Amino acid sequence: MKITFRQLAYFRALAEQGSFRGAAEFCHVSQPALSVQIQELEKALGGPLVERRTRRLLLTPLGREVLDTARRVLSEMAQLEERARLRAGLGGTLNLGMIPTVAPYLLPPALAALRASDISLDVQISEAKTERLLDMLAEGALDAAVIALPADRDGLEAAALFEDRFLLAGTEARLDALGAMPRPDLLGDSPLLLLEDGHCLTDQALAVCGRGRGHARIDMGASSLATLSRLVAAGFGLTLMPELAAASERAAAPGLALRRFAPPEPSRTIGLVRRAGAEAADWFTRLSETLRAAGAGLSGA
Repeated sequence: MKITFRQLAYFRALAEQGSFRGAAEFCHVSQPALSVQIQELEKALGGPLVERRTRRLLLTPLGREVLDTARRVLSEMAQLEERARLRAGLGGTLNLGMIPTVAPYLLPPALAALRASDISLDVQISEAKTERLLDMLAEGALDAAVIALPADRDGLEAAALFEDRFLLAGTEARLDALGAMPRPDLLGDSPLLLLEDGHCLTDQALAVCGRGRGHARIDMGASSLATLSRLVAAGFGLTLMPELAAASERAAAPGLALRRFAPPEPSRTIGLVRRAGAEAADWFTRLSETLRAAGAGLSGA
């Protein structure tokens, strides 16, 4: 009995989604159709791949071994398909990923510029945290991703787009208490509100402010910069605001005040990454230039 790429793709989705229903939705097929393909794969391999439990599926030892193989095979097949597609440019489709602290602010001008340069280009956007975007790149699900550099993975090519400076955000009263140009490591006992764990911006903010995760005056629970902005505007504490987001968040949250840090101003480098070694890199250069130009107009403070 032959093992098919479809079966491997369905099994990878099942392992990553943790349920037949979630995997079927992810693969855009019916749950019975997916179940049949998993059963056929188990027959071909001579044993069960998952333990079917009430809350969440668990992989068997055979399942874990097959998952590693499936990911490698599917990634290599995606790279072969990409090589053929990219010989003629992007082939009408661009699968682009962006981290959540960049996407809402960079996407509008970037998409407008991309459509102006090629109205036939179909841009598919995936918004996710850095680790998920890098996984999708490795799997061939994305052509490129916009993240904060450096990328902590081997096998990637990166192009720096722009420096995104950090601003201190709070109410006017809180900021006035810290002086005209505060230092990020001298915020005293002011409560610092940050995004939930997993966002690279949280790690960057902790490093800039010299605070560890166990600091008594740190609250990491917000899921978006929009939530942080409203909490800070309501007087619940301070946060570090990327300049990229400053204009949008200040307009949406009356009472939000921003202050520049004393030189040297802390910042993050926003960059574009793709798999190294892929052919026809002209599209990557053009995309970098377009995103760089879009980001240059977003100095919000």
